[in-house]
Amino acid sequence: MNATTAPQTQFLQLPGGTIAFDDTLGADSRGTSGEDSTPVVLLPGMLEPRASFRHLRPLLLAAGQRVITMDLRGLGESSSAWDDYSPAAIAGDVVALLDHLGIERAVLVGHSYTGATVLKAATTAPEKVAGIVLLNAFVEQPEAGALKRALVHVMGSAVIAFPKFWGFYLDKVAFPTTKPADHGEYIARQVRAARTPGRKRTTRGYVRGNSAPVGWTEGVRCPALVVMGAKDPDFTDPELVADRQAAALKARKVMIDGAGHYSMTDHPEATAAALLPFFTEVA
Repeated sequence: MNATTAPQTQFLQLPGGTIAFDDTLGADSRGTSGEDSTPVVLLPGMLEPRASFRHLRPLLLAAGQRVITMDLRGLGESSSAWDDYSPAAIAGDVVALLDHLGIERAVLVGHSYTGATVLKAATTAPEKVAGIVLLNAFVEQPEAGALKRALVHVMGSAVIAFPKFWGFYLDKVAFPTTKPADHGEYIARQVRAARTPGRKRTTRGYVRGNSAPVGWTEGVRCPALVVMGAKDPDFTDPELVADRQAAALKARKVMIDGAGHYSMTDHPEATAAALLPFFTEVA
């Protein structure tokens, strides 16, 4: 574990490939380290590397948290070729990582696609999960109509065939109000990564998978927090989805005013303010 705010990439070898992650111990303004705090695992969304938490992570470290961020299968610095890119498979990777690090219990934060992942981990390895956070997560959504399903399929096909379309989504859609200073540079890196050999298979695995399962909240017994961007363009009614999630999990709900689909990036301070009290309660 690194007692520094600079992330150092580590690797975990699993039967299907290699997972990249970093594990950093923060310290608060009094110099108190987070050695006794409950570790927090930040899981990025679909097609995103762990760098999607680059603006939130330092704020959590400054509050004294131990923070682990993980690249999903086929993304970031993790190996590219896997047989399964589903939220359930990623849940197995998370549990394996906790075992690897000797962590008895952790809080899992799942953004977007990996909201389903933290639900699965909480039900399949409840002894490992102290609490979960759904951050702009695709779970417990109202059933989509035929037109919306067709539109999602078309958009998914465009993302698979044209990496630049993903850049367009990130630039023009996902951040409706505020963009970070490094937004353009980050998108350029994402588009380049989407063009690397073998990446199309990975993209197809995520885009064509079941990213919004229904019923996975059943059986979750740990404390939960729902955080949603009030202007998240990926949902017709973001607050309705957040209400459904909160009701299913008996969780507290926090809406981030002005935030889009990447609340931790366009409103990191407000997101940290929502998360840190929950981490304290769980600890």
